[in-house]
Amino acid sequence: MSTFDFDFDPSWAWLVRLSTGANPDNSHVTVGDQRLVVDFGWLGIETPLANVRDVRITRDYKTWKALGARGSLADRGATYGTNARGGVCICFHEPVHALPLFANPGLTVTVADLDGLADTLRVATGLPA
Repeated sequence: MSTFDFDFDPSWAWLVRLSTGANPDNSHVTVGDQRLVVDFGWLGIETPLANVRDVRITRDYKTWKALGARGSLADRGATYGTNARGGVCICFHEPVHALPLFANPGLTVTVADLDGLADTLRVATGLPA
């Protein structure tokens, strides 16, 4: 089992905590033997690793689009964001409920070790590097 902590930007941590309850003590991504678990304050998902379809690193977000829990109307993807520097976008075969209103086909998480999470998910799911 591998656990990855979110990378909280100190300038914006108060806003993320206020809007989602997320803080360094209750926000992390865990890749287990058969499951992916993401905890983000009051929000989170749990899904089988077999549900992971793709993993990619994305970078350099607009701050107002990256912080807190966000949904995209364009692709219905969700973000659990703690900084604007970068994140790991995890795409699913079957959408997950990362946000309350609708199922999300993807979830971006802004963990501290982007390469480590992406590599761990690829190995655990058999996806190409």
